[in-house]
Amino acid sequence: MSAAARRHRPFGHWSPEPGQPWVIAGPCSAESLDQVLETARALKADGRTQLFRAGVWKPRTRPGAFEGAGYNALEWLQIMRTEVGLPFVIEVGNPQHVERALAAKADAVWVGARTTVNPFYVQEIAEALKGSQIPVLVKNPIHADVGLWLGALERLDKMGLSDLAAVHRGFFATHPEPYRNDPRWELTFELRRQVPDLPIFCDPSHIAGQRDLVESVSQIAMDLALDGLMIEIHPQPDEALSDATQQLTPARFAALLDRLARYLEHADPGAVSTRLSSDRDQLDQIDAQLVELIQHRQEIVERLAHRKLELGASVFQMDRWLDMLDQRESQAAKLGLDPNYVKAFFELVHRYSVQHQAAIYQEQRREEA
Repeated sequence: MSAAARRHRPFGHWSPEPGQPWVIAGPCSAESLDQVLETARALKADGRTQLFRAGVWKPRTRPGAFEGAGYNALEWLQIMRTEVGLPFVIEVGNPQHVERALAAKADAVWVGARTTVNPFYVQEIAEALKGSQIPVLVKNPIHADVGLWLGALERLDKMGLSDLAAVHRGFFATHPEPYRNDPRWELTFELRRQVPDLPIFCDPSHIAGQRDLVESVSQIAMDLALDGLMIEIHPQPDEALSDATQQLTPARFAALLDRLARYLEHADPGAVSTRLSSDRDQLDQIDAQLVELIQHRQEIVERLAHRKLELGASVFQMDRWLDMLDQRESQAAKLGLDPNYVKAFFELVHRYSVQHQAAIYQEQRREEA
C-alpha cells in the first residue's frame, strides 16, 4: 500500500472515548423501519456505538433466502440517521450499490468477504467510489489469503480513498469448530506488519456464528490490540430474517461492552518491556536452540533421503508417520501440553521434511538422466 494510505486519517473522523474500542453495531439486515429505529435508539442510549451497521443487499449462498430490503432499507437508514442521530454503514457489492449508497449519503460503506475475494469486483467498486472520499471498510476474503485482502485495500487506495479500515471476520474452514469461521488471528498480524497504521476491526459475530461465543471472541480481539468491533444487534434475534443465531439483543450487547477488558490500553510500554525482559530473553535462547535443532534434523532428513533412494523406498512412509505422531501426542499429554498444538507443530515439520526429501529425489534423478 502507498505511503499516503499508511498516513490515513482517523477512520470516519469519529472518535470513541479514550481507552474504548471503536464500535460498529446494528442488525445483520435492515428488515423494517421499526426494527431499524428500535435497534438504533437502544444503541444511541447506550452511547458507545460510533457507527450503525445494517445489511441493505444481502448476498446469500442459495436463492430463496432473505436477500435484503434493498432501496427501502436505504430510506429507513436515512430516517434513522435523522431521527436518532447515528451515522450508518452498509455493504456494497457492485457499482450500482455504490451509486445508491452515495446518493443516500451513506456515512461509510464496507466491501464484504464474498466480494473481496474477487479482484474484478473490487476494482469496479473502487472505480465507482473514486472521488467520493467516503470511508471504506474491507472485510477479509473468505479464503485465508492476506494478498487478496491487501490487494483490495490497495485498489481502493489507488482511487484516492485514504479513509480505509480492515475488518477481520474469520475464514472458511471445513471444520472451524467451535466457530462458524476460523479466526486465523495470525493473518491480522501479517496485515498489520505490512500496513502498520491501518485500523483493523474484528467482526466477532461472523467468527463466532453463535451468540454465546461472541463475547469471548470480542475479548480475544481486544487482547490482541485490534482497534474495534463490528457486532450484529437485533431487538428479537431469534426472529431475525438472516443470521439469527449470532445476533445479540441491545441489552446483552451493552453487558458485553461493560465486561470487555482493555488491558493493553493502560500498560506503559517501557514498564512492560522492563518487566518482561528476563522471560523474553529465555524465550529467545530457547528459540535459537530450536532453530539449531531444526538444522540438525534437516541434516538427518537429507541423509535419510539418500538412503531411501539407494533402497528404492518411497519418500513418504505412512506407518512411520502415524507412529511418530502418536508418540509425540502421547508425550505432549504426559507433559501437560495441548496434543493439538504439538500435532500441528509436527505436521508442519513433517510437511517440509517430505518436501525436502522429494526435492532431493528429483535432483538425483535429473543428474542420473
